[in-house]
Amino acid sequence: MKLKEDMSPLILHVFRSVVWVYSVITFIPWYLLSGASENQARAKRIKARSVSGKPAGPYRAVNSSQRLVSLQHEGVDTLDKVFEYAVVHFPKRDCLGTRELLNEEDEIQPNGKVFKKVILGDYNWLSYEDTFYQSQRFGSGLAALGQKPLCNIAIFCETRAEWIIAAQACFMYNFPLVTLYSTLGGASIAHGLNETEVTHIITSKDLLQGRLMAILMDVPKLMHIILVDEKPSRWPDMPRGIMVHSMAAVQELGSKPENLTVSRRHPQPSDNAVIMYTSGSTGTPKGVMISHSNIIAGITGMAERIPNLDENDTYVGYLPLAHVLELSAELVCVSHGCRIGYSSPQTLSDQSSKIKKGSKGDTSMLRPTLMAAVPEIMDRIYKNVMTKVEEMSSVQKTLFVLAYNYKLEQISKGYSTPLCDRLVFNKVRSLLGGHMRLLLSGGAPLSAATQRFMNICFCCPVGQGYGLTETCGAGTICEVWDYNTGRVGAPLVCSEITLKDWEEGGYYSTDKPNPRGEILIGGPNVTMGYYKNEQKNREDFFVDENGQRRFCTGDIGEFHPDGCLKIIDRKKDLVKLQAGEYVSLGKVEAILKNCSLIDNICAYANSEESYVIGFVVPNQKQLTALAEHRGIKGSWEEVCNHEEMEKEVLGIITEAAIRGKLERFEIPKKICLSAEPWTPETGLVTDAFKLKRKELKTHYQDDIERMYGGK
Repeated sequence: MKLKEDMSPLILHVFRSVVWVYSVITFIPWYLLSGASENQARAKRIKARSVSGKPAGPYRAVNSSQRLVSLQHEGVDTLDKVFEYAVVHFPKRDCLGTRELLNEEDEIQPNGKVFKKVILGDYNWLSYEDTFYQSQRFGSGLAALGQKPLCNIAIFCETRAEWIIAAQACFMYNFPLVTLYSTLGGASIAHGLNETEVTHIITSKDLLQGRLMAILMDVPKLMHIILVDEKPSRWPDMPRGIMVHSMAAVQELGSKPENLTVSRRHPQPSDNAVIMYTSGSTGTPKGVMISHSNIIAGITGMAERIPNLDENDTYVGYLPLAHVLELSAELVCVSHGCRIGYSSPQTLSDQSSKIKKGSKGDTSMLRPTLMAAVPEIMDRIYKNVMTKVEEMSSVQKTLFVLAYNYKLEQISKGYSTPLCDRLVFNKVRSLLGGHMRLLLSGGAPLSAATQRFMNICFCCPVGQGYGLTETCGAGTICEVWDYNTGRVGAPLVCSEITLKDWEEGGYYSTDKPNPRGEILIGGPNVTMGYYKNEQKNREDFFVDENGQRRFCTGDIGEFHPDGCLKIIDRKKDLVKLQAGEYVSLGKVEAILKNCSLIDNICAYANSEESYVIGFVVPNQKQLTALAEHRGIKGSWEEVCNHEEMEKEVLGIITEAAIRGKLERFEIPKKICLSAEPWTPETGLVTDAFKLKRKELKTHYQDDIERMYGGK
């Protein structure tokens, strides 16, 4: 990601412009003319309050204090009706867009590795009418292949237009859709397919070749595989007589008059729409049962927090659609007639790994206005851009810092900074197409530094939110004019939040200055529970004395006086050390991830030891430079395994921990450097890039014994 390499001609102009702006503010009542007064009032107003008057809550948004909202439009109470509503109101509008593949070639890197590079053309669009037509034919074709209403069907596929077409078909014909991450391991895939007893699965040629083929003998009820690719290869050697079909062939089957005229069974609001298997940070994936009414309530709450959402918006879809954040975000867009253009993490920007140098990434072509992102991706953008800033000349860096701090001050007062945006931040903003008006962050906590960076350099608000698969991704979202960091906003209009005392961790709703406790989410967006797992359902879900269904999140939060929630801990991340001190591993990781030398970190401790240790994925560029400075040579693996480098990095981490005001017992005493990054493919993080602590512990067991053994 490149900032403008020679900003020198702009330096004097920007400096004069900043001085001019300050001068104008001094003499003219900009505070009134710019709307800053209104923005500040919005940011400071009470957003939610306890409807019981008790500090434990439940807390509701002020505009839903009397009644939680569950529908966007009266009578539109199932997902097939949501899509039909959009088709009626936006029939000719672009709905789903896919870029044309012009060329694909291998590129040999200096280290000898071969990377696939692509050149992509324009986006080709299906209108809402086209999408409806394709979904209807596909659903009819699935029925002709023997798929029955209320019988589960699986989708195991990358994020693409065909995923949504297939999902809408299943919603229309009342086929509960089992979603599986494309990065799940073979045993987890087989577990999900067998537990839900699917006979039909929708997938892609690559995933059939790469993952499904190896487990087909372990899934005895599977009989039909539908490939979404336009021209799939033939598969003559399938075991047990499993039949392979193309999506186009199923749609053709569904378009036959005798199949189209067969009446479909419409879903009820309480019917299962999706059984979503979480990638799971611990243990075997659990299937979350999400009804039509659950999803509609969730997307209703989310949409209310996006100002001026309408058919003029364009959303870029690239996160896994098997993740509740992406699926909910796209359904929000569909319900409002927005365009959805598809991408991938490898083709998102001009600098993405699969984009051939000199050609355009997806956001440059699409120029989206809306985007959902997990903190891991935003952290990467932040670190890459700030590394470029560090490489600038001292004058250029001074200008950037001046403009950055100036804008930081102005947005905190409610002002916009069009001049700085145009002259200094336009190049950074163009990385995501230059038209972004809202970024939605979810899946994990977003650091204050990264949130501020995205606010300032991408010239748009970041709506940090909080939700879980078990609540349809809905819980809270920050309002766009609230520029506070470290918070996840007020409860959505579809949900309410109660704080439950947790004695072991020392969190109580009576705490001062803010009430604290385990977050319990209630509302129509709280899902129906885990598929075939009554024991876990009894542990995590319950119905209170008022008939409100609630989910126990395991996260610890505190409510601020304006009704906004802050996540401060997690029960599973809390470890009691030998001397009795409690360490929040998530807190340690959140503070240390801001260190530029760290790409990822996992803190570890157990109750039989007196100190914390850490596993670190270092930033290759930064660590290589540090090794050269210390005269340490060798391959990347040798540098990471060098004892001296561990000591050097530990020293830098310790300094960052002290700056972050960690307690002495919270600072890692020993670390291990990992030469390999943690990706969903390695199985060490989820698709939302949450740490899989159990898998990480197993992976680094020898290092744990080494670091705790050599006291």
